Amino acid sequence: MIPLVTHPAYSYPFPDRHRFPMAKFGLLHSYLQQQGIAQPTNTFRPGKIKHSQLALAHCEQYVTAFASGLLDAQAQRRLGLPWSEGLVRRTFISPAGTLLAAHFALREGIACHLAGGTHHAHRDFASGFCVFNDLAVTARVLLEQQLATRVLVFDLDVHQGDGTARILADVPGTYTCSVHCEKNFPVRKAQSDLDVNLPVAMSDDGYLQVVSDTLMRLLRDYQPDFILYDAGVDVFADDPLGRLNISLQGIAARDALVLSMARDRNIPIATVIGGGYDKDQTAVARRHAICVEQAHRLFG
Repeated sequence: MIPLVTHPAYSYPFPDRHRFPMAKFGLLHSYLQQQGIAQPTNTFRPGKIKHSQLALAHCEQYVTAFASGLLDAQAQRRLGLPWSEGLVRRTFISPAGTLLAAHFALREGIACHLAGGTHHAHRDFASGFCVFNDLAVTARVLLEQQLATRVLVFDLDVHQGDGTARILADVPGTYTCSVHCEKNFPVRKAQSDLDVNLPVAMSDDGYLQVVSDTLMRLLRDYQPDFILYDAGVDVFADDPLGRLNISLQGIAARDALVLSMARDRNIPIATVIGGGYDKDQTAVARRHAICVEQAHRLFG
């Protein structure tokens, strides 16, 4: 069975009326348990990320300010989440979850983190519901530990992975690719190694062709030996923050495409859930489950 990584702290007591669906992480795990995909034997709980590992992607002053609740009002607004001890606890665990998934993927070929994808977090500030950048941290640690030499961050969240692009911009051995809706957050885009800008209301056929062509090109030209896959489901047609027109079937086809291309080339791949928003948090959790279901089908 495919390794799954999660933690009860990911869904902590959170304001009901807030736009961010904090309950979705626990709901995702529960749903996968109901489907028989998440079982005690293949579900693993991370600890806290080490400060030395976090320091590879974030400056100490920023980390300390966040942990101590000392972000100023402007920084708090840019984050978009209310500060609390619960937020601090989950924030120091989540990057370790992506790193743990990466370690399992190196051994098993695939692993899925039932959180992560906080790609708007920058070296010294939070943004867009993202505090620490788990993708950048994991990529840096894999290189530092000499577990990989060419890490591809393949980001299919509907929003550009601006924080990841900037943190990893000058890091040899990393390649950032963001396939996102051009007219969406963030307004001021960063420069990834490869940015693919999608038009508003793009639908399944065109989208799947772009994803296929882009990943095929990267596998041929960059030849990664590890893939971090941000499987954001905010590309969904009815996502309130999306602006694309991708169906549930399109998301499933996308995830199957990415995972099968990695599997067929024996490239280890770790998945994170990325963005997905909805007042119906059970519905968005089931959208996030699509990637895990495809992984279970292809690797399980």
